[in-house]
Amino acid sequence: MTRGAVLDPPKAVTTHTTATPRRRVPKRWGLTIIGVIVALVFLTPYLIMLSGAFKSRQEILRVPPDYLPGDWRFSNFVNMWSTPETPLPQNLYSTVVISLGGTALALVVALPAAYYTARHQFRLKLPFMLLVLVTQMLQPTVLASGLFREFVTMDINDTRFAMILVNAAFNLSFAIWIMHSFFATVPKEIEEAAWIDGCNRGQSLVRIMLPLVWPGIVTAIIFTFIACWNEFAASLILLPTDVNQPLTVALTKFIGQYESAWQYVFAVSIIGILPVVALFAMIERHLVSGLTAGGVK
Repeated sequence: MTRGAVLDPPKAVTTHTTATPRRRVPKRWGLTIIGVIVALVFLTPYLIMLSGAFKSRQEILRVPPDYLPGDWRFSNFVNMWSTPETPLPQNLYSTVVISLGGTALALVVALPAAYYTARHQFRLKLPFMLLVLVTQMLQPTVLASGLFREFVTMDINDTRFAMILVNAAFNLSFAIWIMHSFFATVPKEIEEAAWIDGCNRGQSLVRIMLPLVWPGIVTAIIFTFIACWNEFAASLILLPTDVNQPLTVALTKFIGQYESAWQYVFAVSIIGILPVVALFAMIERHLVSGLTAGGVK
């Protein structure tokens, strides 16, 4: 290059960038409309039940029906507790006692059974688990006559304790299976490390294992409690006395052969679902984590 040469200005480097095509985002309003329609389909019976609880019997039977009460009868929720058809306060008390007792008994028995089957290998483990699963296929109605005869022999027929035993027995298999799967997912090394630190088997179960499988325990509790709360067939046969019957059986007393107190049927139904809805609202986070545990590897 000579001293007098003039350098050409550098050429601009042009880069060709390919624009990535935009992904078509689905319209959210379409999904929202579908969600609202599905929600309305499931909520419509409850809305009708809530509206009917504030109506009179004549207004409920009116054709065509009115969706909203013309005369709001708030007194239905007061008068239903003193109706001659059934002692509703005692029925509500029986429902709470039977549901809590059956859930607690099922949990106390299922927890060590699930832990043992998950942590130990024994020769009859598979037949035992299959036997536990088979009991879930049997309904209390099928065994009602045998249970009635057995409770008469044990002198506990027509008692809340008998129904606690029945509800706990028929929900035991589900509780064992759901908690067994959670115990099986916890590595044994975690428990062995606790043993090295000085914990015995009981302490490692309470301090280490239970917090790790807590979502599974909550899942077993909520489903067992709901099953006990909604149980009807066995209670109808094994609890002939009015004061011992749960709400599910007492509800049928308002439906007669010639006349039915539909306003009280709706009101009692609202009272019956409130505890379950409140329980779901309180432990929804634990329930969802329990049902989806293991879904993502």
